[in-house]
Amino acid sequence: MSAGTGDSGEGGTSTAVRNTIAAGTGCGCLLSPLALLGALVVIIIIGGFGVLLAPLIALILLFSGGGGGGSAGADDADEVIAVFNGDGGGELDRSTVPEDLADPIEEAGDLCEEIGPVVIAAQIERESGFNAELVGENGEKGISQLPPAVFEKYGEDDDDNDETSALDAEDSIMAQGRYLCDLADEARRMIDANEATGSVLDLTLAGYHVGMDAVRAAKGVPQTNEAQGYVLAIRAQFAKYAGVAAPPPGSTPGVTPGAAPGPTGSPSASPSPSPSPSASASAASGA
Repeated sequence: MSAGTGDSGEGGTSTAVRNTIAAGTGCGCLLSPLALLGALVVIIIIGGFGVLLAPLIALILLFSGGGGGGSAGADDADEVIAVFNGDGGGELDRSTVPEDLADPIEEAGDLCEEIGPVVIAAQIERESGFNAELVGENGEKGISQLPPAVFEKYGEDDDDNDETSALDAEDSIMAQGRYLCDLADEARRMIDANEATGSVLDLTLAGYHVGMDAVRAAKGVPQTNEAQGYVLAIRAQFAKYAGVAAPPPGSTPGVTPGAAPGPTGSPSASPSPSPSPSASASAASGA
């Protein structure tokens, strides 16, 4: 399922989506939901990017208050775009995640320089919607939806309950952080050896979802809806977890209003076959 368009090169689709968001925020309506919905129509007609619409939808929800009367100014728009295009660094806005998970998310985001707590939180929302009991149809378990082979390698008894379990939120989040840091190291080596182009973070996120073998073969983030959409959908949540575009009052911490996870809660457990579990396990065994 390719999202490539002509000879745009690696990252072409993500650039197109980011440019569309920037265009929507640069007009007089300043992140008007109607303006961004218009941008969605353009993308559907011209690009047919499928799941790449997720970041735009997330931004619409954030700035419209999930259908409410929220609005944003030019400075807010610029800051959201800067965070969207950034490295996911900075402090976590603890009010945006469930209270009992703020500490482990910050701890996991402090394991290496490349992966911050904002990235951890945004990825958890994409993977499970903060459902610590979720079990994917391909065997992924817990709040971070790690395949069994990956959790076996990176999981530890981080909550000190004498049990290492992917269904323990803290164990799962810390295993997620360790795995991401290893993937980031591998992504950095690939970039330094001219084996791949793109940012360390984008390659790391794509590797988490489709496996580093696929990233290496594509010499960057693969030009598929699955890989590109996954990276962009996570980036679309950075502003919320960084406290730049907070969700409206009364919304559930850790969940964008109206933006539910897939049918089983995790993209890697979608009804169609996905390379995520096997590819990710392969990457883990070769890390």
